[in-house]
Amino acid sequence: MARLLEHYQSSVRPVLASDLGIKNPMAIPRLKKVVVSMGLGRAGADKKIIEAAERDLSVITGQKAVRCKARKSVSNFKLREGMEIGAMVTLRGKRMYEFLDRLINAGIPRLRDFRGLKTNFDGRGNYSMGLSEQGIFSEINLDQVEYTLGMNITMVTTAGNDAHGRRLLELMGLPFRKAEG
Repeated sequence: MARLLEHYQSSVRPVLASDLGIKNPMAIPRLKKVVVSMGLGRAGADKKIIEAAERDLSVITGQKAVRCKARKSVSNFKLREGMEIGAMVTLRGKRMYEFLDRLINAGIPRLRDFRGLKTNFDGRGNYSMGLSEQGIFSEINLDQVEYTLGMNITMVTTAGNDAHGRRLLELMGLPFRKAEG
């Protein structure tokens, strides 16, 4: 069993149930999926960039990345329908918890000038964050990195609102910024 999943079941669920006053165990907020994506605007000109992004995402997440294509043509961005513009991975179950464990315990502490994560919730308890480089993950060999690529990570929860989603992710170990004021 994944270490973070075990932590969720043994420590986080009981605390969430008592903090939020939830009696039904199925109503306790939990993680549904984690989506890791890289948007590569300049990839239309250079196919090596999208191949590098796909390879790096696959190594980081342990699951094959899917290439994303443009749905519409936009002339101002020199974008044509069907052009490959990014890569993404959707993680569920054991792989999701293992990825989050590595992100929380190994990846985030390697960020430079880190003062806590911003609270970018969407109003329904889902959290999104961005990373400026893939080099914070130990799976990536920095000597072989050709392109420094950023990524977006979205954590989808069953929480109904931002307060419940934030409490869930705080108990899971995400280091949010302290409230100022």
